[in-house]
Amino acid sequence: MLMVQLEKVDVTSTRLWANDTVRYRYNQMRYYVTTILPYLEEATILFREIDARLQDPDLGKKERKAFIASREELVRTRFEEKIRDLNTTQGVLLVKLITRQTGVNLYEIISDFKSPVAALKWQAWAKVNGFNLNRKYHPEEEQDLESIMEGLGYPLPAFYAMQANR
Repeated sequence: MLMVQLEKVDVTSTRLWANDTVRYRYNQMRYYVTTILPYLEEATILFREIDARLQDPDLGKKERKAFIASREELVRTRFEEKIRDLNTTQGVLLVKLITRQTGVNLYEIISDFKSPVAALKWQAWAKVNGFNLNRKYHPEEEQDLESIMEGLGYPLPAFYAMQANR
């Protein structure tokens, strides 16, 4: 028996739209995603940095709190004004994409890094604005978003493939 491993090939074609509204919404989402990509990249780098630092068993409670506060201040000085200028849809997309890239929902991140009370406060704010920070990311439910991210060079992180194999 002969076995050959072929390279992965992406087959693409021109997308057929159901109507102009669907095409407009897709293009608008693509524009919004390209707008928030710098914040997404910074957020995922920051998450991995904080998570790696907090895994240190020698890190005391005061050092942990000071480290998180310093990183929070860094983000505030660099991005607060720009993030405040995002509209609600861009904010929801940013939350979804942070969850996609880290594999952890934003509620858990806030609860772990800050406090459960802070997580509850932000969850209440998100609920008022029609979103749930405690929601996991499901790639099969976000096909347009997945298409956009893969088209921009951000493939689905490997831990989603591991979850699918379970």
